Amino acid sequence: MNVAVTGGTGFIGRHVVEALCARGHAVTVLTRSTAPRPPAGARAMAWDPGGAAGRQPWWAAIAAADAVVNLAGESIAARRWSPAQKDRILTSRVHATRAVVAAMGADARRPRALINASAVGFYGPCGDEAVTEADGPGHDFLARLCVAWEDEARRAEEFGARVVLARLGLVLAGDGGALPRMVLPFRLLAGGPLGAGGQWVPWIHRDDAVALLLLLLDSGVARGPVNVVGPEPVRNRDFARALGHALRRPSWLPAPAPLLRLALGEAADGLLLAGQRALPRAAEALGHRFRYVTAGEALGAIYGR
Repeated sequence: MNVAVTGGTGFIGRHVVEALCARGHAVTVLTRSTAPRPPAGARAMAWDPGGAAGRQPWWAAIAAADAVVNLAGESIAARRWSPAQKDRILTSRVHATRAVVAAMGADARRPRALINASAVGFYGPCGDEAVTEADGPGHDFLARLCVAWEDEARRAEEFGARVVLARLGLVLAGDGGALPRMVLPFRLLAGGPLGAGGQWVPWIHRDDAVALLLLLLDSGVARGPVNVVGPEPVRNRDFARALGHALRRPSWLPAPAPLLRLALGEAADGLLLAGQRALPRAAEALGHRFRYVTAGEALGAIYGR
């Protein structure tokens, strides 16, 4: 299979590309720069999804692909959510996806599938209610972001593509993503739950996330939203306890919600103090077998316990 991947040098994308190459697929990574380099076995092609309108040189990589995996987008946790940063987060996803879909429909030969990243933030803050792919969107910034992002991806259906919306939860690995930042207070013996700790954490180990993304790519029937989360979401206080156990550090000191809001503004509620009890019903129906069923198993594997 010939696969084009955006975001293929990132925290998740790099491992998706490595897995595709290991399977013998031809992989083209569409990248804004040559650093970091794509994994061995993949070729890199420069792209600028927000550049000039009309046909671009990188469109040829899309036209030649059997499938596209679109993981591009500004980090939602890199900076405080100022109005300008919220606009960057939104436009980076919407414009990149719009450009990918435009390239998919530009030639008679078209990719048969688009696996497009999204997030369980689609559901908004849900309290204790369990949510599945059958549930509708929330109303906060992250929910509106995901709706706009997914709407752009769905346009590829007009060209006959099978579109999968991979709603990612908190992806766990020791070398990137949110987890290393979460670990720091525990290393300093000041770890614990965030706020009251009752909010749900829809986590998934990166190995399972990559395996599930490849299953969505390989499947001829998967389409629409798929929650890329582990089978057992946990409350934040239980996640903190499991993380402390894996690190052999105490987990008793909570981070007060007012302090988090003071430091992070709106992002504190959107990313830390609210959550989704999201369940992977579509993944289970496709037959995905999770390597890590509980957060304790995942964190123990990451930190060697």
